[in-house]
Amino acid sequence: MIDATVSEPGHRLKPLSPAMLRELSARSNLRGAAQSLGHYGMIVLVGVLISMVSSRHSVLWALPLMAVQGYLVAFLFMAVHETAHKTAFRSRGFNLAVGYFSAFIMGLPYEYYCLFHWDHHRYTQDPDKDPELIVGVKPTSDTQLAIAYSGLLQVAGRLRLMLGHAATGKVVVPWIPENKRGTIVTEARAYVALYALLLALSLWFSSALLLWIWIGPVIIGQFFLRPYLYAEHTGCDRTRSAFQNTRTTYTGAIVKWIAWNMPYHVEHHAYPSIPFHALPKLNGIVDGEIVHRGRGYIRTTRETWAWFRRDRKRA
Repeated sequence: MIDATVSEPGHRLKPLSPAMLRELSARSNLRGAAQSLGHYGMIVLVGVLISMVSSRHSVLWALPLMAVQGYLVAFLFMAVHETAHKTAFRSRGFNLAVGYFSAFIMGLPYEYYCLFHWDHHRYTQDPDKDPELIVGVKPTSDTQLAIAYSGLLQVAGRLRLMLGHAATGKVVVPWIPENKRGTIVTEARAYVALYALLLALSLWFSSALLLWIWIGPVIIGQFFLRPYLYAEHTGCDRTRSAFQNTRTTYTGAIVKWIAWNMPYHVEHHAYPSIPFHALPKLNGIVDGEIVHRGRGYIRTTRETWAWFRRDRKRA
């Protein structure tokens, strides 16, 4: 993934010098390990608490913990995203290990996502070529909009696509090149086989543990993840400039940590080779160039919701 931001008429860029770009692009196994272990450590801790509470009382008492777990598990999407760029760690092997494992937890085949995301960066906000816009839900009512913000349609869509790849052996989406389609089919079949094995083991041991600490939280977590993802580009300009077609959302330290600093999304799109831990420093350099700024995710979600409604009326 190259670092290139296209300047358009009337827009002044403040690019990094080559030396500064090299400095900020330095990848770190230590920083990647600290972020990954911290994130997974929280998931394990909350999972243990869910197990203890549900076994001693009932699963209803564990619902607040499941909501917390949902937030943590859903935002493993950021681990998938960062390792797809191979910037989470200096080691390619570490990137792949964390990427594959996190993607499996999310039900999002890793190799498929890498190719999907590559085209998203190449064609950001191009309605005919950006995969996020091609597969994106286009609500025609407030009810459909609310369902879209739940994230459930998006999860169902990617699971249906994965099952289709596994069952038919065919891949027809345009962002998967022909020479990669065999890999995508093999990956989908491996995912389906492993999920089936886990289901069989759960039935064998008559255990609902995975439902409470994993499957349920994955579903609950979409209610947090989808509004966050809509904040990245919704309502931004349809240009080739990352400073215009992407939004940075200014939020609290905890949210930035769980999201691997991806609220600094303009910075990431402008310089995708810069790892997550250097994005706050990059923000201090290019902040003045950012056109679309979110002020917290509650306010930004109101703004993106309003944009969808206006766009629907225009259509």
